[in-house]
Amino acid sequence: MSLPATYAATGVFVCFEGGEGGGKSTQARLLAQWLEVQGRRVLLTFEPGDTPVGQELRRIVLSPETGSLSPRTEALLYAADKAEHVDTVVAPALERGDVVVMDRYVDSTLAYQGAGRALAVAEVEHVARWATHGLRPHLTVLLDLDPAIGHARFEGRDRIEGEPLEFFVRVRQLFLDLAAADPEHYLVLDAARPVDDLAAEVRARVEALL
Repeated sequence: MSLPATYAATGVFVCFEGGEGGGKSTQARLLAQWLEVQGRRVLLTFEPGDTPVGQELRRIVLSPETGSLSPRTEALLYAADKAEHVDTVVAPALERGDVVVMDRYVDSTLAYQGAGRALAVAEVEHVARWATHGLRPHLTVLLDLDPAIGHARFEGRDRIEGEPLEFFVRVRQLFLDLAAADPEHYLVLDAARPVDDLAAEVRARVEALL
């Protein structure tokens, strides 16, 4: 059984999710810049790898030199990154009252290591939620894109990006399923739309949370 959902009582937690090539990093950066202009204190962060421990874990899970990993090993490495990140970076920022803007979080683990690797999603979720104390974003922005389009945007691919298209089809469907199950906490956008249009919709939804 997964841990109950926990939403921070202080601060605001916004996460960007989606498959490859959807513009998550761009939209996260644009939102953080807008929030700063509004006078908000912002933490712009990402997973995996935005802690010293996480950098080593990121190297292992993404480097093509790592080669094949047991899917369970991979899932546990991602969970370890999340545990360190939440405990040392995300939770302290929320306790300070910051707005945390994150590029990827638990949903990516459920989609990639669960659906993508064909592990039982409920089992992967139990580990990921335990690692993160059940902490969930107040809003998850899902930038949805046809995997065939996103996959074609990469030339030099890391270990995950090098997976076949069928892998990313499963990943996309799991993201959509998660959003459909909890519309109150998700904003699903067509990532093929103009960057500025997407940023405006994100700002409008986030503004209601502030």
